[in-house]
Amino acid sequence: MDVFLACYIGKDQILDPCIVLTSSMVIKMFGKSIRMERIVDRNTGNCVVVPMDHGISIGPAPGLIDMKKTVDDVANGGATAVLMHKGLIRYSHRTSGQDIGLILHLSASTDIGVTSNSKTIVSSVREAIKNGADGVSVHINVGAETEPDMLHDVGFIAEECNEWGMPLIIMAYPRGPKIENSYDPATVAHAARVATELGADIVKCSYTGDIDSFKEVVKGTLAPVLIAGGPKMSSDMDILNMVYDSLQAGGHGVSIGRNVFQHRNVEAMTRAISDIVLRGYTAEEAMKNNLG
Repeated sequence: MDVFLACYIGKDQILDPCIVLTSSMVIKMFGKSIRMERIVDRNTGNCVVVPMDHGISIGPAPGLIDMKKTVDDVANGGATAVLMHKGLIRYSHRTSGQDIGLILHLSASTDIGVTSNSKTIVSSVREAIKNGADGVSVHINVGAETEPDMLHDVGFIAEECNEWGMPLIIMAYPRGPKIENSYDPATVAHAARVATELGADIVKCSYTGDIDSFKEVVKGTLAPVLIAGGPKMSSDMDILNMVYDSLQAGGHGVSIGRNVFQHRNVEAMTRAISDIVLRGYTAEEAMKNNLG
């Protein structure tokens, strides 16, 4: 069996020089690294993900009908990846245009169900590979009544991701009967840390409203953090300021859905966010250059 003596693998990932890696372990690590480069910007290590998984939870939402156009718009705007359920891939795949990464979402629930906070696994890492995905994502609600089931499922998915060299994004939110404020910094930090502890390569969580509190979330998470967009906002500047501030706190980008794909100009909004996340623009500069 081939073995390798490893002292450095990947950016900022230092391994003990006494660790011996088998050839299969090296292949899996390179597989995950190669796929990560399809959803994360190589130059900055940041990413602009546009999730389009809302159809199961809220139904046929505006912006998610002509899927090829929406994917085309966000790709042209500079997003690094889109995220969706398996059934949408056939309606979203384009045979031309700008390349963009694909993240397959593996969990779901509906808002009309009595257990909307309980996510169930509806796909697998193997199916993601068959569909050409560059990463997978799973949603967990920390504090929900079925939290143990979700933790169990995500632990199993993380094991599969390591086996197949697949990047794992975990969306982690504090939601449940004992959660009084789902944006409370300590509670958000706890949920985000749960995602890291379960094996997330990237963690998606809510922005806590200010730079100082979100710094603590990022610091405690350890894994790279993306902010969620939340409900559709009325002001473009509010969105762009949130994106900019999250980066100042140490975040690595965004995973914003409705505030992008339901925007009056999807491509321009995507480009404005991408200018901040990937090119270092201020919110004011991004607004003026794209939406002003």
